[in-house]
Amino acid sequence: MTAEAFDELVENFELFDDWEERYRYVIDLGKQMPGFPDDLKTDATLVEGCVSRVWLDEKVTGSGVHAVIEFSGDSDAFIVKGLIAVLKALFSGRTAQAILETNVAEELSRLDLSAHLSPQRSNGLSAMVNRIRAYAEQEATG
Repeated sequence: MTAEAFDELVENFELFDDWEERYRYVIDLGKQMPGFPDDLKTDATLVEGCVSRVWLDEKVTGSGVHAVIEFSGDSDAFIVKGLIAVLKALFSGRTAQAILETNVAEELSRLDLSAHLSPQRSNGLSAMVNRIRAYAEQEATG
């Protein structure tokens, strides 16, 4: 995936007139997520700070700042799975350096998520972003 995947997601969001429709779209994104193997649902992949159970895993090609990182994830809540899909569109398939240079708040503001997520969901989204950035930082610094 590239930044274009996120741009396409933003364009899709703009097709909906109200947040109820956008919310359903995020849930649909979650329902469309590929399966996540049960053997990856471990304490190591569990994201702390989320109300729902969330697991994130990465696959890395290359090394250092140029390592390309692919993400997969799962949750026991469809809305959270949808948020994982949003983050995949933003980050997956990008280099560690590109992930670290991404202004996440600015990019996510294009979807106006923060105004429409509960404080608990916002905290969970931040926890997922922090986990992804930690993966990228780990790869970038070796």
